[in-house]
Amino acid sequence: MIKQAKKQLLMAAALATLGLTASASFAKDVVVDTKGEVPYVIDGRNVVARSGADLCWRTGYWTPAAASTTMAGEFPVGCECDKDVVAKEKCEPKAAAPAAGAKGAAPIAAPAPVSEKVKLAADTLFDFDKAVLLPAGKTKLDDLADKAKGLNLEVILAVGHTDRIGGDAYNQKLSEKRAAAVKDYLVSKGVAANRVYTEGKGKKQPVTGDKCKGLGKDNGKNKKLVECLQPDRRVEIEVIGTK
Repeated sequence: MIKQAKKQLLMAAALATLGLTASASFAKDVVVDTKGEVPYVIDGRNVVARSGADLCWRTGYWTPAAASTTMAGEFPVGCECDKDVVAKEKCEPKAAAPAAGAKGAAPIAAPAPVSEKVKLAADTLFDFDKAVLLPAGKTKLDDLADKAKGLNLEVILAVGHTDRIGGDAYNQKLSEKRAAAVKDYLVSKGVAANRVYTEGKGKKQPVTGDKCKGLGKDNGKNKKLVECLQPDRRVEIEVIGTK
């Protein structure tokens, strides 16, 4: 049964990346699940969730092989998300016969998704080097939860980031804990848990660049450096849904 559900999710992702729609009988059986062994995050419309930069959101199960997986003669799920990985010939659709009685019928347009992305300073949400939400951070997330309630919510993507102070493994865990704290709070405010997807990037994606070079040793006691690196300590949250 679990294997069948995973297969359906992979089929849904393959169809969604090519802009195709599943039949009603198939779609009703598909369960949105970001924990299954699927390479991309699938939202409530069986569409691969995308970031504000129009990049597909990968799950921890993503690999080049998973992106190139073909299920039941359909298309690899990475045809639209990772064209540099999937062989071109695998993504060429076969001619399909028109459905009976559908000649000349115009396709029904789905509601356009609404995406709002906010970048919250981690220092607003948490104390330095901590993952416990501050009162000011909770206020920010209250506003976000209220906005989500005004949408037919598909998915909320929360990505935690840290500055460069400390080791890779430590910062990775800290970024994951902060993203998880954001999810837990949003869920406590009524957002469905299976609609919130979290990820930690550690210190791999700084935004300060070379701005903070020459400020001394990389440690938490170096106040000038800690202050300069503040923009790197952030949680990026994207809310995707339809009105």
